[in-house]
Amino acid sequence: MSLIERNSLVTLYYRLGLPNGDILEENFDDEPLTVQLGCGEMAEGLELALIGLTAGQKETIDIGPDLAFGYIDETLFRSIPRVEFDPDIELEPGLIIEFATEDDETLPGTILEINEDEVRVDLNHPLAGQTVRYSVKIVAVDDGAETGTKTIH
Repeated sequence: MSLIERNSLVTLYYRLGLPNGDILEENFDDEPLTVQLGCGEMAEGLELALIGLTAGQKETIDIGPDLAFGYIDETLFRSIPRVEFDPDIELEPGLIIEFATEDDETLPGTILEINEDEVRVDLNHPLAGQTVRYSVKIVAVDDGAETGTKTIH
């Protein structure tokens, strides 16, 4: 039976949530996900926690901000002119919308406050500063030679 090591190709079911029981994302009712460890596709803390597990194992893992989605960075709070937002979007505090970066990538931003002229936005990851809980079930482990697998980025 293969142990998960750095760079292993791992097929798993996962549930991402908070320690209070809130579930944010999961694939237990869908197809399992196959990821290559060491490629930055998953939170660093989750990858580290998977090392040493084998197919068939189930684990629940709490990961702090340092190895999950980072700590809150106050420099990522921005005030953006309201006219830069699509007028068809109903802006409200707590709404998460995607913003384009200069590199043509997107990042989530959470609306904090709205007034006539500006919208205050938090560009930290929505889970920044929080401990998250992953529940996983390992389906398969291999050396990465498998093809035709679904990979997250």
